[in-house]
Amino acid sequence: MLGLKLPTDPRWVNIVEKNIEDILVDHAFCEQKATSTAISLIVSFPEYSDLVQEMVALVKEEISHFKMVHDLILQNGWVLGRDRKDEYVAKVLQFFPKGGSRTTQLVHRLLYAALIEARSCERFRLLSEELVDKELAEFYRKLMVSEANHYTMFLGFARQYGDRKEVDEKWQALLDFEAEIIKKLSNNETIHG
Repeated sequence: MLGLKLPTDPRWVNIVEKNIEDILVDHAFCEQKATSTAISLIVSFPEYSDLVQEMVALVKEEISHFKMVHDLILQNGWVLGRDRKDEYVAKVLQFFPKGGSRTTQLVHRLLYAALIEARSCERFRLLSEELVDKELAEFYRKLMVSEANHYTMFLGFARQYGDRKEVDEKWQALLDFEAEIIKKLSNNETIHG
């Protein structure tokens, strides 16, 4: 369903289980960045009323996810700490050329968001199926469903606002590009690494 060209190595879950604090901190910042992305789309493209409406709902959902993850951090006696650079996201952004029309910029941002949501969904599924901690596994199962909905929403908007054939071609090229990123990144205690 997600169309990802390279699945996550299941051994990534072993890294996660040894570094739960790090993964939760990284996850919290992912949720915060997803909130910021939705707000940025509202600010940058206010004339797309249907997009604005969906982004308002997404802001509420993503910030609630941030709170849920932050609550887990606090329950374990940890603190959020400082954000770290997301190597995965930095590499994905290299796929998109700078400039272009407003519509092109919007489509690129929507495709970028769709990809991140798709990879998050895939990782959350893996966590939901493989984590020894069943409570945490259930937590990720619920979030997996949300990520799948976000992925389809962003991809749907890209197809709605851009030329469908061009968007689909660019999406396939982005999936190929992302597979190469996943091959080269080391497995670490981050949501996307």
